[in-house]
Amino acid sequence: MTVIDPETQAGWAPETDEDEDDMPLSTRLSIADTLTLGNAICGFMAVYFTTTGVLIPHLTGTEDGGMARHSAAMAVILMLLASVFDLFDGLVARKLRASAMGAELDNLSDLISFGLAPAYFVVTWGMVAQDAHQRVSVVAAVVVLLAVVLRLARFSCVTIRDGIFQGMPSPFGALTVVAIVLLELPFLPTLLAIIGVAWLMVSRVEYPKPRGRLAVAMLSWIVLSMGMLAAWALDAPGGQLLLQTGCSLQVVMGAMIPLFATARRVNTFRDNRRESRAESRAAHQP
Repeated sequence: MTVIDPETQAGWAPETDEDEDDMPLSTRLSIADTLTLGNAICGFMAVYFTTTGVLIPHLTGTEDGGMARHSAAMAVILMLLASVFDLFDGLVARKLRASAMGAELDNLSDLISFGLAPAYFVVTWGMVAQDAHQRVSVVAAVVVLLAVVLRLARFSCVTIRDGIFQGMPSPFGALTVVAIVLLELPFLPTLLAIIGVAWLMVSRVEYPKPRGRLAVAMLSWIVLSMGMLAAWALDAPGGQLLLQTGCSLQVVMGAMIPLFATARRVNTFRDNRRESRAESRAAHQP
């Protein structure tokens, strides 16, 4: 039993002006942090809709099978909305004050929305799809989750030159994985494509950061994708074709960007080599 002197109140930490000044620096949320938390909420709600609208009806036999349109579309729309929050929290943080927790909050939110949510979507696909193998799909989901974890960890501790990402960004990777699942291809090509996206996320392939016109183009693509998903969910005329087209374009972009990046790196290497040879020849000339 601890005895406290009533005069000195030893054992109680005195409240000082210094403490009041220090605490807000590390605990007060900025506007960018609020957007980041919206990212995390969207990721959690995507898991919720995947569970309640797709997985549970399949397990209880209240659904005919396959991915329930409304809930699957809502889950993907929420992942798209999470990518919007992720896009704007960085822009807002650069324009306004960012808190000391900003980077940590961003990584944790990205892990939920672009790691857990798409991995869970893959697991659910492995359980409800007609030709899927549940255990193998679980392995693919774990590969996706670990790829996002490793990518976020590397992003936190490795310094890369400004304007690029090393490896496919996790929001783009998550949406590409989901697009592959929604294409409803045979099991083996779907599995290989998912693993390929996971490899791209941990690779050293350079991707441009979404700034300026690229950020506007990305935001426009996200909004267009939401519209295509809504048309598919509401069974609008041509909705299935719109979904297949949008998913195909997402996968094509995921495959083409590394090719362009590799071609650009090869061309840069060749140009540098030619310049060095030209300088070497000029140096040896009398």
